[in-house]
Amino acid sequence: MTQSPPDISALVAGIRRGERRALAKAITLIESHRPQDDIAARHLLAALSPIPDTALRVAISGPPGVGKSTLIEALGLQAVARHLRTAVLTVDPSSRLSGGSILGDKTRMSRLSIHPLAFIRPTPAGETLGGVARRTRETMQLMEAAGFDLLLVETVGVGQSETEVADMVDIFVLVLQPNAGDELQGIKRGIMERADIVLVNKADGVAIPAAELTCAQVDAALALRGAVASAWQPRTVAVSALEERGMAETLDMFTTFRYTMTASAAWQNKRQVRNTAWMWDRVREGLLTRLLANDTVQNVLAELEPMVHNGELGPVEAAERLLDVFVGSGN
Repeated sequence: MTQSPPDISALVAGIRRGERRALAKAITLIESHRPQDDIAARHLLAALSPIPDTALRVAISGPPGVGKSTLIEALGLQAVARHLRTAVLTVDPSSRLSGGSILGDKTRMSRLSIHPLAFIRPTPAGETLGGVARRTRETMQLMEAAGFDLLLVETVGVGQSETEVADMVDIFVLVLQPNAGDELQGIKRGIMERADIVLVNKADGVAIPAAELTCAQVDAALALRGAVASAWQPRTVAVSALEERGMAETLDMFTTFRYTMTASAAWQNKRQVRNTAWMWDRVREGLLTRLLANDTVQNVLAELEPMVHNGELGPVEAAERLLDVFVGSGN
């Protein structure tokens, strides 16, 4: 059965009114891999332009089990209590075998998910690296168009390419837990270099001294990276998402970060760099899509892949041949 094209004008009107159903439909359209949906998604974003760039974008990253979902719910509840419309985008890991994803983060935010000022959208990471999903940037734009004040992005976890999300947001928050000495050794240096705020979660009960010690260890690790060419110096705070302690202070820190960066013009510079990085990401993705959709390339690829697989042709030479064919085909 042929699927009818989406009503772009209706989606635009619904999103601008802040309707959850319209926003959910638009995000589904944005995330679709169908070529016709990609065209419709671009029309949708164009119709929504200019999209307000006033929402605060915050990425929450950290090792598995550190309590990111609990922390985000606690932060979100504090934000909506301040009458801030809060959107949460949770990125769940996808199976490399089945491509499926559990998308269970929303179930761990039961109180926030039913609040009228909050919107939670779980999405699978798919094959995208960087702790984010294929259309995280576009999804955040839709949330901004719907009038949200605060966007919280929960990444898959700490990995080698996790810092990609730092180029999509205003604030990059790294979450650790008490006694995180071993985790600090395992965390890539690049993540520590990009962190604007480090929250040591689960600082409650008998774990408070350990949390304070971890804060000191993180401060020492941050000091080793040398001076940062920024108006903002990274800060480390012990919090308890379970007891919702430190959430108000964290939100205040977000505000202070924005004020400090704006006062030095670093805020605008960061957003300009972010948009340029987005442009080149879409260029790379578009080139790959067009290459794989090219009939001439597909014919040559059918010959080259078995040769590479059998060792008759080197991968580099095969790649160069494919690129030459693509360029020569007039694309």
